[in-house]
Amino acid sequence: MAQSSDFENVFIHESAYVDDPVTIGSGTKIWHFSHILGDVEIGENCSFGQNVVVGPDVKIGSNCKVQNNVSIYKGVEMEDGVFCGPSCVFTNVNNPRAEIERKSEFRKTLLKRGVTIGANATIVCGHTLGEYCFIAAGAVVTGHVEPYALMAGVPAKRIGWMSKQGGRLSDDLVCPIDGTQYRLTETGLEQVTE
Repeated sequence: MAQSSDFENVFIHESAYVDDPVTIGSGTKIWHFSHILGDVEIGENCSFGQNVVVGPDVKIGSNCKVQNNVSIYKGVEMEDGVFCGPSCVFTNVNNPRAEIERKSEFRKTLLKRGVTIGANATIVCGHTLGEYCFIAAGAVVTGHVEPYALMAGVPAKRIGWMSKQGGRLSDDLVCPIDGTQYRLTETGLEQVTE
């Protein structure tokens, strides 16, 4: 079992378990009763709250925050800056049965840079959540999500757009937080760069 001293500038609470082999970047914190299984890669400056389980074979980017009571199973990959709210749920098999082993059927779920998942939301496996999309608390995501989309409901539907800063965009598509302009294109929403 790995300990804080096995990594440079990493905090692992004494009640947490970290299996070998894992890679954990500098500045990361793993809190009470969490378990990081083997063959996991975690970037820098991440935070894992109480009772979080990660792995095996999971890759998590830098600057991610995983709140209490979240399990991140094999098949889930997170890019940088992903936020997982308390008790959000990931699946990795589409049609599980307790009596039938389906480990060969795990489906990949990719969370692109800056994704936010609200408390108690469920992400059904096999989909990509686009950059900076925002999944409302309690939503159930059953398909791919466009970048910057604001998703809510069961099943989740796009009800608007969110900026990179986390502000809900109105019809003018200007971020209410920093004034950044966005535009709709044939492929979805994108930030206007000048």
